[in-house]
Amino acid sequence: MLNHHFLRAISALALPVLVLSGCSENDGPDSENRPDWTNDGQFVIAATVTDSKGTTNLLLSAESLDEGHISLGNNNGLLNDGASQWVFHPDNYLYALTYNQGNAGTTRSYILGMDGNISARNMEYKISRFTSYGIYDHQIISTSTGNGPASQADANGYLPKTLLITHLDVTAETSRQNDTSTGIYSLENYLGNGEYVTLAGIEKRGSSIFSGVIPMGLSQYGAAIDNGKWIRPGYEHLVKTADGGSNSSSYKKGELQWTQYPDECWVAIFNDENLTDPTFAYTDRISYPCGRFKSQYYQTIWAADNGDIYVFSPSYAKTMTDPKQQTVLPAGVCRIPAGSTQFDSYYCDIEAQSEGKSFMRCWHAGGNCFLMLMYDRPLSDKNFTATDLAIFNADDKKLIFVKGLPSNISSIGKTVYAKNGNVYIPINITDGTPAIYKINTATAQAVKGLTIDATDITGFGYMQPTK
Repeated sequence: MLNHHFLRAISALALPVLVLSGCSENDGPDSENRPDWTNDGQFVIAATVTDSKGTTNLLLSAESLDEGHISLGNNNGLLNDGASQWVFHPDNYLYALTYNQGNAGTTRSYILGMDGNISARNMEYKISRFTSYGIYDHQIISTSTGNGPASQADANGYLPKTLLITHLDVTAETSRQNDTSTGIYSLENYLGNGEYVTLAGIEKRGSSIFSGVIPMGLSQYGAAIDNGKWIRPGYEHLVKTADGGSNSSSYKKGELQWTQYPDECWVAIFNDENLTDPTFAYTDRISYPCGRFKSQYYQTIWAADNGDIYVFSPSYAKTMTDPKQQTVLPAGVCRIPAGSTQFDSYYCDIEAQSEGKSFMRCWHAGGNCFLMLMYDRPLSDKNFTATDLAIFNADDKKLIFVKGLPSNISSIGKTVYAKNGNVYIPINITDGTPAIYKINTATAQAVKGLTIDATDITGFGYMQPTK
């Protein structure tokens, strides 16, 4: 629910309205100065306003990302419950994916109306917890790894790990989960080494889906098979002797947490949205393909405009405590060419161009360019943070750090928008208003664009009006 005590605290303030040239702060919803919404799309921005009494979530609209300012003014924004991740579907629906754990809120969707107002659609969903998500045709798909049904328990009562999928049909406004009762979604021994996995990313090429396969180690179920046949010699000390850990790092007695194979990269290629019967692409030149932050597994597999699939690995396994689980491979990128299901000879060492620094996540930035959220120091150091940006040109195999960003960055947004050789991303700062920055992908030069009187920009995207 909305934080009503905070709303009372700001009751003297109206909701934000866009302030741009040719549009005054007094322009109401029916103003004759409003653009022709029946023809023009708008950028929709999710923002939060926080003070000592709470946080308010707002959805706002703007005509441009290159300039302008949104300030507190007349009613021209929509209150909402916030989201773990804002997903802009190309069919002009905005989904507020909410990580449903404990008393977390529901997932719902929004449209931009013909009158220029943002409104919530009727349906709300409680989707299962998710660690990754993506878009496939008229669907938003979220995935996670969880326990299989009780009918599949072994003699010890251990449950196999299985793939949990939520399909959100944005047109029909429906939600469905996959049927795990048959065992076809089992993630145990997924790669033939006994370990279970999780998937990172939903990247579409043609009708196929490319997803990173992230080995997670041996579950209680997998470690117990044939008295530990899948435990590598010399790795026996990694089997947990008691329950422990917390949150995303919790573990159970008898499991071997985290992979025994950190120097491998696997990509699953599925024929359709059912995510069954994959073809696997494999390389030993990079480590597993995903960024990590707590329970989230960030997608690092992206299709370029020509259909080539670029597979990035930050080599996050360098952060593992035990040396046997640490990768020796630097952060790098390989490629699955258009029309192929296997890696070719393409390779680039990211760390060689960044003084040994890796990255948390990346996004396609148009053409054969990619935007990288870089760490400020190597993963072998302590207390690294991700507040730097870089452009990677896959044609030239060249990494250029972005210039022109503020020095007081508190966080960098989760969503990007690419057009005409530029990529846009929100930048939140510690002692001022956040802004959306435009980055030229050829020069890596950033310029401040639209600013918002808020605490954080949590997502943004482009939408056309929908009836």
